[in-house]
Amino acid sequence: QVQLVESGGGSVQAGGSLRLSCAASGYTASTYCMAWFRQSPGRGREAVAHADRDGGIKYADSVTGRFTISRDNSKNTLYLQMNSVNSEDTAMYYCAADTASLVSCWSSLYTYNNWGQGTQVTVAS
Repeated sequence: QVQLVESGGGSVQAGGSLRLSCAASGYTASTYCMAWFRQSPGRGREAVAHADRDGGIKYADSVTGRFTISRDNSKNTLYLQMNSVNSEDTAMYYCAADTASLVSCWSSLYTYNNWGQGTQVTVAS
């Protein structure tokens, strides 16, 4: 089993930047697919960005051009650089990871079974 620990959340002014990190430990072979999700009160869980170990990346339309996902496979760490944040970005952000499958990491058919505890991001206007 893989353990995921997020960090880097906090409060930020609208238009500002924040960098989230997710450190994976344990059975890190289960980290071919890694992703950031977010959830806020009254809204369902939303996939923010995915990154596979081979360099494939996918963003949600709402963050394209503002957020950058990256991963350091040597450190088993996933990052999310958040720029030009706005109030809609306020949410609990979760890191997720799992093994490769026959579909892409961002396919609606793909399921993440390993989740972190989350880190809160609050954007003040």
